[in-house]
Amino acid sequence: MGWKRLATEVMYQGPFLTLHRDTVRRPDGTAGAFEHVTVGDGVRVVALDADGQVLLVEDDFYLQGRRMVHLPGGGMDGENQYRAALRELEEETGLTAAHVDTLGVIDPLPGVTAARTHLMLVTDLRPGIMRREGTEVGMTVHWRPLSDAVAAVRAGEITEAGSATALLLAALPHSDSLSAC
Repeated sequence: MGWKRLATEVMYQGPFLTLHRDTVRRPDGTAGAFEHVTVGDGVRVVALDADGQVLLVEDDFYLQGRRMVHLPGGGMDGENQYRAALRELEEETGLTAAHVDTLGVIDPLPGVTAARTHLMLVTDLRPGIMRREGTEVGMTVHWRPLSDAVAAVRAGEITEAGSATALLLAALPHSDSLSAC
């Protein structure tokens, strides 16, 4: 690794993120600064029913200034990806699942944060208890065939990085490399 951190300064610390400015030595040997954000890892959950329908949610996003269709998910709150996936699914949709598999993991913004998003597939869906946060009050739930959700990714209707990647991975033929919990 060609980068070397020489010092770190916390520019801002809030309840969900910390902004750092590091003094660095770049790969070419020159001195510089690098600003980055520390946030927790997250999960996105592909919930598939027995008929191949995928559960999507739609919600208002402040920074984008619009409603967006995406997969249930959010922060991991110190949990492993399996527990976080089940918790986020139940909180946002009122469903839980008997089977949880890993689809993969992505680094959605590697130039901004080291946070990773774990992409999970859940099946054998069952009723649970919805417990949405205040920011999720206007969230709605939609079912679509997985193939239609993939088409929505290709059409630019589903643009959130974790959701787009997880849906594309879920549409691939499954292999034995998926780790079940």
